[in-house]
Amino acid sequence: MNRPSNHSNLSNLSHPSLTNPPSRANYHPYGHVLVRRPSFSFLLHRRSVVVTTVVAVLLAAGFLLSLCVGERFILPGDVLAVLVGADDSFVVETLRLPRTTVGLLVGLSFGIAGALIQTVARNPLASPDVIGVSHGAAAAVVFGLVFGYGGPTATPLTAVAGGTIAAFLVYVLAWRRGLNAQRFVLIGVGVSVALYSVTNLLLTKADIALAQQAKVWMSGSLNGRGWSQGEPLFWVLLALTPAIVWAARASRSAGFDDDTAIALGIRLGRIRLGLVVVGVLLASVATGAAGPVDFVALVAPQVARRLTRTPQVPLVCSALLGALIVVIADIGARMLISDAELPVGVLTAAVGGPYLLWMLTRSRSGGAS
Repeated sequence: MNRPSNHSNLSNLSHPSLTNPPSRANYHPYGHVLVRRPSFSFLLHRRSVVVTTVVAVLLAAGFLLSLCVGERFILPGDVLAVLVGADDSFVVETLRLPRTTVGLLVGLSFGIAGALIQTVARNPLASPDVIGVSHGAAAAVVFGLVFGYGGPTATPLTAVAGGTIAAFLVYVLAWRRGLNAQRFVLIGVGVSVALYSVTNLLLTKADIALAQQAKVWMSGSLNGRGWSQGEPLFWVLLALTPAIVWAARASRSAGFDDDTAIALGIRLGRIRLGLVVVGVLLASVATGAAGPVDFVALVAPQVARRLTRTPQVPLVCSALLGALIVVIADIGARMLISDAELPVGVLTAAVGGPYLLWMLTRSRSGGAS
């Protein structure tokens, strides 16, 4: 048997990593970059930074492409000239820019909302459209339309009220000395189905023209959306920015199990409730602006987590991916059929439906979800 010589052991002990181990101040986990300033310091995950940057560039390109395409193609140089104020264009400034901006804000909101609710439920199937938040907002908006309470100002408020009531109902019914993820999702699916039935019942009470208008809205459409829908969503996002920054940090604590959280002194119940409130508000206002654009809140956080390969759902990357999905889907909705515009929700459902089936299949086969 060949035994290592004493000389070899001494060589190993003289390795720089052993003779000069990293100090505690300079230590950081593998794959992270330590950013240190005199007043603060934080860790950056390298892969997350790269993926988020690439998605942001793709989103900027998609936004520009959305302003170029339509019944008449406008060159990107001419669109950029309009954006910087060097030229005027009715099509770009009045028709395409407000619509694309609404799509961008709707996607950002759904992406963040999905990431927060999936973090709280610890389940990739938990998203505002699956657990009934979007259908609650839709039922409230349809109720307002049928009984004459619709309008640019009333619709967002009605949507928030409906989404909040639906989320409160799911949260209360799922609470049994704690929040069980599986019970939370199952009760959410049941509430979602019940609210969808209520919405259809309301449509039977409306006249034909109003019912047709409501059906298109319930499919999730950006057709005809302008600054009147974009401004409330923008101000809500701006007002919730401090809460979103808090949620980005608090979502790490929400990933602990109950025993670990108690041992660390973390008030897990309050953190989860705060994350749910922020997610419900964003999903409800986005639904009020464009209708229930399904599967964006479900798909974007999971794609972001798989691309960044992080244990938690990354909030910023989820938001950008949600916006990218809605903007690209809206381009497809305008270009696929030359004689008519499809609702953007039809295309997101065409992609999200098979993705949901794939997730369920992997879950049954024991694959990582």
